[in-house]
Formats: sequence, C-alpha cells, structure tokens
Amino acid sequence: MQRGVATFTLDWGKCPPWLFQRMVKLGREMVQVLVAEYGPDEFIKRIADPVWFQSLGTVLAFDWNASGLTTILTAALKEAIRFQERDLGIFICGGKGKTSRKTPDQILEWGERINLPEEQANKLVYNSRMSAKVDSALVQDGFQIYHHTFFFSKNGAWAVVQQGMNTESQMARRYHWFSENINDLIVEPHSGIMSDLIDRNNQTLNMTSRKSGQSRQVAVGLVQEGYRTIMHDIELLRKHSSDLSTMVSLKKGQDKLTLLRLANTEFHAHPVLGEDFSKSKYLEKIIWKLCEARPENYEKILALEGVGPKTIRALALVSEVVYGANPSYEDPARYSFAHGGKDGTPYFVDQPTYDKTIEVMREVVRKTRLSAYEKDRALKRLEN
Repeated sequence: MQRGVATFTLDWGKCPPWLFQRMVKLGREMVQVLVAEYGPDEFIKRIADPVWFQSLGTVLAFDWNASGLTTILTAALKEAIRFQERDLGIFICGGKGKTSRKTPDQILEWGERINLPEEQANKLVYNSRMSAKVDSALVQDGFQIYHHTFFFSKNGAWAVVQQGMNTESQMARRYHWFSENINDLIVEPHSGIMSDLIDRNNQTLNMTSRKSGQSRQVAVGLVQEGYRTIMHDIELLRKHSSDLSTMVSLKKGQDKLTLLRLANTEFHAHPVLGEDFSKSKYLEKIIWKLCEARPENYEKILALEGVGPKTIRALALVSEVVYGANPSYEDPARYSFAHGGKDGTPYFVDQPTYDKTIEVMREVVRKTRLSAYEKDRALKRLEN
C-alpha cells in the first residue's frame, strides 16, 4: 500500500460556479485520455500519488496551495465521469462532510450495478472504513478528517484521498492510499509523504510506525486478558494523573506508582501521558466491548465499532507507562517525502520521477479535445 500526505492552508468559502464548470469540462477530457492511454487501474494509481494529484488540480485551474483543491478536484472528477463510469471502468464514492459518510452505501450500490461479487464489494467498504480509522485514530497528528473519497476500478484497484483540518494552525493535510502491494493496513501503510507543516516536537501519536510494534502487541495482550486487567491499570493512572511535574512509570505489584523523573522532559509535554483519563462511561463501555470480542490482532481492535482516538490513546498509555512498551511519537510526515527534498532530506529530489510526472501531464493535455487556447492555458498553469 502507498500513501502520501500533503499540507495546505485551510481555506473557507465556495468554489465559483464558473470555475467548477470549467474544471468538470477539462477533468472529463483528461480522465478520458488517461483511461484510454493507460487504463483504469493506472488512473487509480495516479490519483494515489500526491504530487500527480496536485498537478492535476493545478492544471484544472484550482489554487495549488489551497485546501479546497482536494475537495473541489474530487468533486469535479466525480461530476466529470457521471454516466460514464461503466465505460471508463472507474468509480468515485464519497466526498466532503456528510457526503463522506455515504461512501459505504455508494460503494455497495456500484457493486450491485456492475455485478461485483458481494465479498469483493464488502472488502472495498472495509478498506474505505479502515483507511479513515487509521488516519484519524492511529495517526493522531492534530488533523480532524472531514473529507473522504474512495476511487476504485472495475478490476479491483482502489485509492483513497482524504483530508483533515487543524483549526488551530489553520492548515489542512491530505492523505493518499493505494491498493497495490498491500501488506498491512495498519503498519506503515505510506510510502511517500510530503508536508509543509511537520511536527518536530514529538507530539504526534503514530501507532502505524514499526517502532510502535511492541505497544500494539501489548494492547492486544491486555484486551485478551480481560476487562479487569485493563481497568485496574487505567484506575492507577487516574489516581495519580494530577502530578503534572513528572512523567511516570508504573511498577506493578502494590497498586501504586513509582515516579521516575525523565531528564529534560515535562509531563504535560507528552501527548499521551498528558491525556485526561478521568471517569468516562463511554471509554469503559468500549473497553468492555473490546474484551468481550477478544480481537486476535491490532487491526481487529481498530476495526471494532466505537474504537476511536481516545481508546487508542488509553491502550497506548497503559502499554507505555505500565509495561514499558513505548509507541512512536514521530510525525509520519517527518521522515518521508514523495520526491525527496532539495536539501537532501531525507534524500535528494528524484528528478527523473518528478520530470516524468510533469511530462505525462503535458501529453494528456495535448491529447484532449480542447481548443488550442484552453490547452495553452492548462500547459502554462502546469509550468508555473
């Protein structure tokens, strides 16, 4: 699986109708050429590439650095292929806000209309839901998911483009998923990430990181041990959570905390240890539900209905403080970029790949049935 992330300024307002109509027109032409030249599966793959997606939005005339590019571009593409989905072999479900919650129903509706096997349609729904859960609960980077679009082909390839907002920083972050070479939905599902706003202060709980493997294993073991074991540990944390001047490590055996001061670290600066786990009937209800279900792995913990960011933080806290299984607090956007960076971090720009992205976009524009004037304007936007 591949995922990329891009970060933009958070914009408000609506796209002017005249601009949206032109984006739909140009988008229709470009999708038809792309599918004719490369096939529906390759189109899905390109949508999953954050740089290519960004280039497409720019060619279609939306601001390259605005959060609206994601929502408007996906809406324009969905409108552009309306009534042509079967011929093109590609299908687009979901969207922004309330529309995003209709994604499962739209996937199943298309599955029925094109006679997809029920098992395959249900698997697509599962992948859609899990991608949203992973980026909201396992990657807790401060961005609240508000847009989710699911693309899939008649051959079974699929991609997700979803976006979250951080109202405090006034930024938005986009997440991309692709079905090719899926190994694990929850362990480092991303292969390329680019972001302007990166957390360098270790305030992101990243349960998808390989470094969080032990924490995930301990969480599974706790759930399988039963409700009393987990709640016993959570009650210890609740009892001593008022000490904000120290970070803590629990020593099991006597129902009490052993306080260990860590050098140059403050309690409240820790994204999980600073969590308020005061009495919460809902959290306790979900913990009970988890223990009753006894999921055999971490993916099934996440997949259980009702499990969200707070439950994941609770399990991560117990795993770290009580059992010493530290999760990762590195922002996944911190160490991987789609094409590298000009400063060589984490590696220098992959110029051949970057240039190929631009050249493919040029060729597609040239092959559309647009007027010479419209083609020239699109190519100029790409150059800029």
